[in-house]
Formats: sequence, structure tokens, C-alpha cells
Amino acid sequence: MRRRSLLLAALPAGLVTLAGCGDESSDKSKASASSSPSPSASTPSAAPSPKIVEGPLPAITAGTKFGEKPTVAKGTGSPSKDLAVKTVIAGSGRTVAENDYIQANYLGQIWDTAKVFDNSYDRKTALVIQLAKGGIIDGWRYALTGKKTGSRVLMSVPPTWGYGTQGNSQAGIKGTDTLVFVVDIENTFNSKSSAKGETVAQNDAALPKVGTNTDGKAPSIDVPKVKAPTALVANYVIEGDGEKVAADSTVLVQYKGVVWDTGKEFDSTYGRGQLASFSLQQVVKGWAQGLTGKKVGSRVLVVIPPKLGYGDNPPAGSGIKKDSTLIFSVDILAKM
Repeated sequence: MRRRSLLLAALPAGLVTLAGCGDESSDKSKASASSSPSPSASTPSAAPSPKIVEGPLPAITAGTKFGEKPTVAKGTGSPSKDLAVKTVIAGSGRTVAENDYIQANYLGQIWDTAKVFDNSYDRKTALVIQLAKGGIIDGWRYALTGKKTGSRVLMSVPPTWGYGTQGNSQAGIKGTDTLVFVVDIENTFNSKSSAKGETVAQNDAALPKVGTNTDGKAPSIDVPKVKAPTALVANYVIEGDGEKVAADSTVLVQYKGVVWDTGKEFDSTYGRGQLASFSLQQVVKGWAQGLTGKKVGSRVLVVIPPKLGYGDNPPAGSGIKKDSTLIFSVDILAKM
């Protein structure tokens, strides 16, 4: 099972329009939410905005390059009661905004002892998380907003903008501990993010044709006036070069869904202006099977027959009739 980051301040809301309909998705979603450890406060922080200062900060003594696992010295003296932030390596990529999702490697340790309580470098999997109030500790939210991708950021986070006076017993963090983090920001995603890769020819006249624009706007989906296929279709529209999605992966996506018979849109992240993240174990079978094996960075046409979709039990208020064939354009932005 994918380890849940210690940085989370609350369990993010799941995707409800796809999960919780048909099969055992609803039960799985509820089980996931209740069984997943919640190492931090379950409600958004009421702490005031911090004053951001330049130090003091301990030195990075080894692993000084971007993407390398760092070794950080023990803090000396008393840490700042403010949020201390230093850009150790300045990147030149996109600027991170609050509420963006970021993809980053990180190491966290305790100021007084230099005890490392968490790091993603050893897991060889970058963290993908949203810089949103209540979704991550406030220290990260304030320290990383405004930084550019490709940057390495060193910060010290007092309890007020970390785990508060309750600390984090799972990580061995006391309520009086100041935390030190090194964060390598690899990428950032928001509601304007799109697939990136090579356009793939769409030559089958019996299948919908999906737009290939990558400007963050919803792609067009042109439905042919033919009978819908009875088998699942999952074809690249744009083929990315990222790692392949596994059957148990959690993914960050942009998507748009229309009904085959009418071409009417019934769901879209573009319309909501908000990306979606979900486990492929918590969605309808057509999504899970269609995205498994596809590469991150890709746009995928997924045509889902009723038996792999909602069948005779479509979500209430969705506008989907019983036994409808569904068409999705899905941009796989990241694995989480």
C-alpha cells in the first residue's frame, strides 16, 4: 500500500463522481479514508500567517545537488520562532502558487537532534501533494509558494506552522519540536495543466476524435455517428514519456466525460477549475483498466461500455442514463 505522507494535515477529499458508484468502490473509498493514518490535525490550521525570515538554518553537509538525498547538520542554538526559509538552489521553471499541486523530493528532521523522521529519496518516489490550507502543514504552504520548479528550498518550521502543540507521535515529533526540511521542487500542476508528449494519429473513424490542444483548456471530443463499441477502448491521443501507471496507482488528472449517444458532457475537471486525484482501485473498472499501463504525461481516450462503467446504476443527478457508453479524455499529469 502506498505510504501516506507525514506532511498531510488532513485526508484530501476523494473524487466522488467516479468513485462510489457500482461494484465495491464506495466501500473501498470509505475504508481507505478511515484506515489511513492521520498523523496531523484533521481540521485546517487557524494559525496566523508567519513572518518569513532568512535564518538561522543548519547547513547541508552532503548531497548538495538538486535531486540528491541531502545530509543536514544538527541545528545549533535556538531556532527562530518565525518560519526560516532559504532557496539553496534557484530553479528557473514555473512559479508555484498556493493551491497548486507540487511534485517534490524532501527530507525532514528535528532541529535539536538531527533525527530524520521522513524522506522521499529512499523511497525513490517524489511526493505529489497540494499546497492547500488543511491539506499540508502550513510551513510548506507558506515557504514554497512563489518558488520556481527546479529549486531546492531549506526551511525550519516551528510547531505553530508544523504539527502544533500536539506534535506527531507517529513520526516521533514532540509538540515543542522545530522541524527542518530540504525540498527539491520537481514540478507543479494546476487547473491549466495539460498532457505533454507526442501526438498520436487518430485514424479509426469508428472512434471519437479528441482534441490535442495543450493550453489547459478542455479538449474537444467528436463522437462519430456509429454504434458504440462493446469492448473497452483506451488509446493514446498524446503519448507522454513518464513512468507507467500501475493498477494500484493513485493519479493526478485532468479529464472530461461525455455520453456516447448524445455527446453531452456530464463531468469535467476543466469546468470545475480543479484537478482530481484518485486511486485506480476506487473508480469504475473502465477507468482502472483503461489507465493501467499508460504513461504519465499522456492524454488517453477511454471509451467505457456499460458493463465496465455504471451499467444500470448511474450516479443520481449525473445526467447519465442506464446502460450508457461513456467517453473520457484523460490527461495523466502525475502518479501520487
